[in-house]
Amino acid sequence: MPLVDPSHPLAELLERDPRYTLDAYLFVLEALSFAQDALGLGSGEPAGPKKAGRRRKTEQHVTGQELCEAARRYAQQQYGYLAPTVLGAWGVRATADFGEIVFNMIEIGQMRKTRQDCREDFHDVYRFEDAFARDLTFAVPEAS
Repeated sequence: MPLVDPSHPLAELLERDPRYTLDAYLFVLEALSFAQDALGLGSGEPAGPKKAGRRRKTEQHVTGQELCEAARRYAQQQYGYLAPTVLGAWGVRATADFGEIVFNMIEIGQMRKTRQDCREDFHDVYRFEDAFARDLTFAVPEAS
């Protein structure tokens, strides 16, 4: 398991809420990057006020449903048919767990949300029992 600096806000969060491992939190951050970069998900929103002579940077806001779908696809890419087993070992057994992780990270300032975002956005987006078998392909090498 990766170690976290005791002074980092995640260290206190892991102590306070032991439902999820550090790997689960890191996975959600990676899934968010995957959603934005690889899948092009998210609507552009201004990141803050315009600075003198500088353009405002836009951030890609990803909805709860989009993040759940990105997490599904990223987990399949990384872990194949073992994705639900790996996620389960980290405490993630349903899409609502992604929401709990996101809102825990919002609480410690590691992620942000819009006024419209809520935990319920992550509830029942898909069933783990079914979702990780969807779109999974097996490649059999050709005989030479």
